Amino acid sequence: MPKLRFESLTPQRWGDLCALFGERGACGGCWCMHWRLPAAEYTAGKGAKNRGRLKALVDSGRASGVIAYAGDRPIGWAAVEPRSVFVRLGSSRVLRGGDDLPVWSVPCLFVLSEFRNRGVSIELLKAASAHAKSRGARVLEGYPVIPRREKMPAAFAWTGTLSAFVAAGFEEFVRHSPVRPVMRKAL
Repeated sequence: MPKLRFESLTPQRWGDLCALFGERGACGGCWCMHWRLPAAEYTAGKGAKNRGRLKALVDSGRASGVIAYAGDRPIGWAAVEPRSVFVRLGSSRVLRGGDDLPVWSVPCLFVLSEFRNRGVSIELLKAASAHAKSRGARVLEGYPVIPRREKMPAAFAWTGTLSAFVAAGFEEFVRHSPVRPVMRKAL
């Protein structure tokens, strides 16, 4: 695998994010809007509407994240912003925090299929940590899944896996579900 580099999302890198996400918007028209919108609004916007919403956030400077590159090719993405931006986290019984600390969150990761299972998610989480810290975050939180079987379909791993978070220096903070720990990393 070529050496990886990581860049913050900017309006100038919008084309790279689109190339990475492809026609389907990373996963079924999500365009990284799943956690940002109430469920009905998100579902109604799948596809072009969610793409437009994310583009508007990027253009305004309000969307934050890290793109992974192998050479010049975008191969991965991690959304990383204050937890308060992701409104659906606030209503989740399973992914709720355990205190009032103003944490930042990494609610989703996306890696091109040919680069999966090669440590890209771990490096994305490290880059997301540096990105959040550079913007004043003191704590970063994530919400991985613990596979119920040895091989988990990628569609179910979009919040990351426990092993990747542990390898990137996160520790379990609280668990409200057997398969969904809330992980934290002090920055």
